[in-house]
Amino acid sequence: MQDGHRRRFDVVAAAAALLVLFSLSLPVKAEERVVNFYNWSNYMAPDVLEHFTKETGIKVVYDTFDANETLETRLMAGKSGYDVVVPTAYFLQRQIKANIFQKLDKSKLANLANAWPVVTQRLATYDPGNLYAANYMWGTT
Repeated sequence: MQDGHRRRFDVVAAAAALLVLFSLSLPVKAEERVVNFYNWSNYMAPDVLEHFTKETGIKVVYDTFDANETLETRLMAGKSGYDVVVPTAYFLQRQIKANIFQKLDKSKLANLANAWPVVTQRLATYDPGNLYAANYMWGTT
């Protein structure tokens, strides 16, 4: 049942990644303007990151993984250096319980109000109060 459950909600956490901003790394110096992002392979077009850097001046160091276990192993080892990560909902719940994320400072996430309410409610099943994650995408694989 867990495998089916994981597959149904496998695509949740990319948002979690966006939510988990600043969750895992030491504070980045303002002058560096770098965000370290760990996401599923093939989940983001390279031009999106290029446009982000062009518009904000913030460089994105983008690494990918192909399995929840790969992500979790790296995160659980500690000091991964990632600012944003994209776990699936099921693994997000386990990782929250392991205290590896910082709570989101929602005052710095103005566009969070534009998140799809239905998906935000579903995500709350794994992150009660939506304290650590925000939805980026939701689906099944």
